Amino acid sequence: MAKKKVTFGNLLEPALALIEFSSIAAGIHAADAMIKRAPIYLIKTGTVQPGKYLVLIGGEVADVEESLTEGRDLGGSHIIDYVYLPQVHREVVSSIGGGRVPEKTDALGVIETKTVAAAIHAADAGIKGAEVRLLEVRLADGLGGKGIVLFSGLVADVEAAIEIGVGALESPDMLVWEIVIPQLHEEMWNNLGDATRFRTRVIDKL
Repeated sequence: MAKKKVTFGNLLEPALALIEFSSIAAGIHAADAMIKRAPIYLIKTGTVQPGKYLVLIGGEVADVEESLTEGRDLGGSHIIDYVYLPQVHREVVSSIGGGRVPEKTDALGVIETKTVAAAIHAADAGIKGAEVRLLEVRLADGLGGKGIVLFSGLVADVEAAIEIGVGALESPDMLVWEIVIPQLHEEMWNNLGDATRFRTRVIDKL
């Protein structure tokens, strides 16, 4: 059973893990076993496009690791990908919860991944390894199940974050594309700083 209810913004524990399931039924089964296995502080679950099931947990390192092991054992062949971050960066936690840092800076870096877990892994590695900010981390819905990570900062720092983030991926096959754009046009900063969803931009602005 979970120890207490906390929000993403108030998550003080050092560990975070996510498992991405191809089967919704298998994901629900695994999530139930995971929360019974260890006293984790946070568990968030649900469906995402295209018909996947995500289980996100947070808490003390040993507890999260034990819960993750239980989920992986039960999930078996239904697991698409997973990520385990024993010392997750606070800005990654905020971004997963919908937080954004829409600061206009010198350059934009983008990592596009095939899975949600890979995007979270790349975001955490990149922001820990370079002096950048996370403009946004978007996961699955509206992306056909993919993930995107947007870094902002000075060109050299963004280049470093992209290299580190891509290098942290478990497999090169998880990468869809990576790019660093120096001196992004102001109108593109306005677009990306407001939202990356086209529908959101159209509804709000037209």
